[in-house]
Amino acid sequence: MEPTSRPLQSEALLTVSGITKHFPVGGGLFAPPRAAIRAVNGVSFSLQRGQTLGLVGESGCGKSTLARVVVRLLTPSSGSLRFDGQEIGTLHRRAMRPFRRRMQFIFQDPYASLDPRMTVADSITEPLRGQRSLTRIDRRDLAAALLTTVGLSELDLDRYPHTFSGGQRQRIGIARALCVRPALVVADEPVSALDVSIQAQILNLMASLQEHYGLAYLFISHDISVVQHFCDRIAVMYAGGLVEIADADRFHQRCRHPYARALVATVPRPDPGSPMPPASLTGEPPDPARLPSGCPYHPRCPHRLDHCPKQRPPLIGVDTNHQLACWLAGGKGVL
Repeated sequence: MEPTSRPLQSEALLTVSGITKHFPVGGGLFAPPRAAIRAVNGVSFSLQRGQTLGLVGESGCGKSTLARVVVRLLTPSSGSLRFDGQEIGTLHRRAMRPFRRRMQFIFQDPYASLDPRMTVADSITEPLRGQRSLTRIDRRDLAAALLTTVGLSELDLDRYPHTFSGGQRQRIGIARALCVRPALVVADEPVSALDVSIQAQILNLMASLQEHYGLAYLFISHDISVVQHFCDRIAVMYAGGLVEIADADRFHQRCRHPYARALVATVPRPDPGSPMPPASLTGEPPDPARLPSGCPYHPRCPHRLDHCPKQRPPLIGVDTNHQLACWLAGGKGVL
């Protein structure tokens, strides 16, 4: 599969503005919470129709929490969440129903995301059970068509998940996500639990489905090499916030944030003689319940300035389709 560059459109399918998600901890029935886990802190980005935005960062940086907020599996603590021009961040459960058909989720673990007591046909068409206009035969025919689309056979309709490999189960999960013809698919580490050879097959499948159905992907991963290959744009997340957003094309050369450069430097190089950013990732991510003041990356940053612990840098545009949050970079690069 070769990465493709699709032109941006004027109207965003998804617009996230200043989204936060905090989880209170401590306290009791009559006592207020003692602290809060600040999982997502003021995240803003947009996703165009038919585009793929890769969200990358270390474990615990808030990627999966943000993904669940985007599809409203979690309610944001504050901020604006607009889908197809309509605010959905404050909608109650019933008002969200029309939107849920248009945004679907592919989960990380193909072994846990399918009900072992349900056949493949029932798993794929489960989102359609509330539609009385479709008979059981209609649903079965749709499941057969979707299985063929994702590279399986309609002969698999009556089999159970335990009889499939991990890659086959993920194909079933993808078919289930496509069942209601969504516009947005949020894929949370969809290939991290699979063998490398199977990862390539699943990524190729997702790319072909995007081309066929015009899907927009929010693709979440901790592997920046996979994200660079598959996505149109990359958003780097650290300690609940975005530190850099840029086009995936030559991201390894254009990224400017010290954390993004450190992530790129961890990718193995096929040619040991090729240039690599002189950066390294040391230390541990901060506790989301006790984030450091100022820039959350400053305790690990080898280039920190005196100003870095005092104020968190905003995410600002430094070039076309390129945003950065770093006092040191200042739009001129750090290294």
